Amino acid sequence: DTGNEWLLLYGIGRSQLPPDPEHPFGHGRELYFWSLIVALMIFAAGGGLSIYEGVYHLVHPRVPTNVFWNYLVLGAAFVFEGTSWIFGWRAFRAAKGRRNIWKGLRDSKDPSSFMVFFEDSGALLGLLIAFAGIFFGQLLANPYLDGIASIAIGLVLGAMSIFLAYETKGLLIGEGFGPKTLGRLRAIVEADQGVEHVNRLLTLFLGPGEVMLTIEVRFCTHFTLIEMRHAIARLKQAIRDEYPQIKRIYFAAESVSEDWTPDEAPAKEI
Repeated sequence: DTGNEWLLLYGIGRSQLPPDPEHPFGHGRELYFWSLIVALMIFAAGGGLSIYEGVYHLVHPRVPTNVFWNYLVLGAAFVFEGTSWIFGWRAFRAAKGRRNIWKGLRDSKDPSSFMVFFEDSGALLGLLIAFAGIFFGQLLANPYLDGIASIAIGLVLGAMSIFLAYETKGLLIGEGFGPKTLGRLRAIVEADQGVEHVNRLLTLFLGPGEVMLTIEVRFCTHFTLIEMRHAIARLKQAIRDEYPQIKRIYFAAESVSEDWTPDEAPAKEI
């Protein structure tokens, strides 16, 4: 668990590196890559080894003895995990705002804000299962409960890792704003006096706090080049005032004929 969080810290550090010739849009998506690695580590090192140990104890059962050290380790782990969980919950709660947990997770573009919270939640649940397995195994003199508990922990961690990997995968392959935000962006652009028509708005998260926006727009036909530049400057300022995470804005001016349709209009990038 500590190793996983070190990987997240490494990913956060790498994502803040400035752009270079090989990475002109920066390294923001490195955080998404290392978050996926963390999810796979939970599955392999956490879930896989727990299931293996559980099967081993079912094949070679024995009643737990001298469980003082077991309880001591579990208690210390619960304190450490609980402390980490509190910080993870605070960060995730701040990121999700007034949305519920599920909506906050779906809308979040920063895996570091939810990865620690959900990983520690799975770990705390696993510790409770481990405690129950040891306690009832000793109480009932049942040598199989310890192994069953270990398999249950493996299944919990496996399900958690698949869930986190699925959420991270979408960020890694490229996600943009949802329909509500795109609608608001369209309204901002259409409100400008120099815009005749807006075709498509394309967004892409380059990192947790950096978004690229491409706007296919038709400016007023009587505009001079200087007036078009002023319109572009106004639009950029209006968009960034409301959505400061949009760091890169590109315009494509439509060149259309009389029988223009939105899907057929060629565009020239500005």
